[in-house]
Amino acid sequence: MNRRQFLGNAIAAAAVSNLLAEPESPWGTVLDIHLHTRQTPEADLAHIEGAGVRMAVLLTPALAVERSRDAIARYPGRFILFTSVNVKQPDAIETLTRAGAAGTKGFGELKTPDIAIDSPEMRRVYDLAAEMQVPVLIHFQDFPSRPGGNDVFNTGIVRLPAILKTYSRTTFIGHGNSFWANISADVPPVSYPSGAIKPGGLTDKMLSDYPNLYGDLSANSGRNSLARDTEFATGFLARHQDKLMLGSDCPCTDGRGAGQVSQEPLIKGKCVARETLTALKQLTPPNIFRKITWENGLKLLKINV
Repeated sequence: MNRRQFLGNAIAAAAVSNLLAEPESPWGTVLDIHLHTRQTPEADLAHIEGAGVRMAVLLTPALAVERSRDAIARYPGRFILFTSVNVKQPDAIETLTRAGAAGTKGFGELKTPDIAIDSPEMRRVYDLAAEMQVPVLIHFQDFPSRPGGNDVFNTGIVRLPAILKTYSRTTFIGHGNSFWANISADVPPVSYPSGAIKPGGLTDKMLSDYPNLYGDLSANSGRNSLARDTEFATGFLARHQDKLMLGSDCPCTDGRGAGQVSQEPLIKGKCVARETLTALKQLTPPNIFRKITWENGLKLLKINV
């Protein structure tokens, strides 16, 4: 064995050892499917360490891919690369093609303002994702976060069943205000609905009907969906236990709530990862909790541990 082979084997062994080590947290081993990059790799690590998370998907703008590769190399077994673009840019597909060829595990979070889910721009992404066999993580938002706002993304969620059927070879991960508001059949025109959930919601039905759709329980939208009606949430989590994944989409700096700027009551001053993990712990038995927080993400992203 030459020196290069020896070093390669040592690095690989260290990565596996680091990955398999059980974190000191009340959750067991957790994968966060939705972590936006911070200013430095050290800040990325600080969040997952503070929240008690073992691995995280780094949602990385195309221009910052090398910065995320640095985090992945510096902290083996802790981070996974997803790549995002503004799909309106003329070179968006070329950029994602290069990212896919370089080993990105998924496209996303796709959150281009004022774009429809069935637009030509998004359809090109769905085709490429199927060709490269990587999932697409999409933020669905038909209504502004605040009255009078204009922050809408990937609009037209009522047309998503047709997209899922047409692009059956593409794996979709749903996330965002409209995705989680639609677990209820009654959807008021607000980002974070409250009150009891009416059975028969679009998201509930799509998760049952389309094998290529998964759910990312991140942000206040995901946390809110679990808090509205705990009886419904318990059944929903059991029903879709093989299709749901824990995500944070959290802006706090330390995985414990420091620097959290949201004024939404469920997450104000708190780490979203910790709050959602706490809710899942209360609403699921251990086997379902482990699927949602670890096993489903590994299986979907084809990560062998």
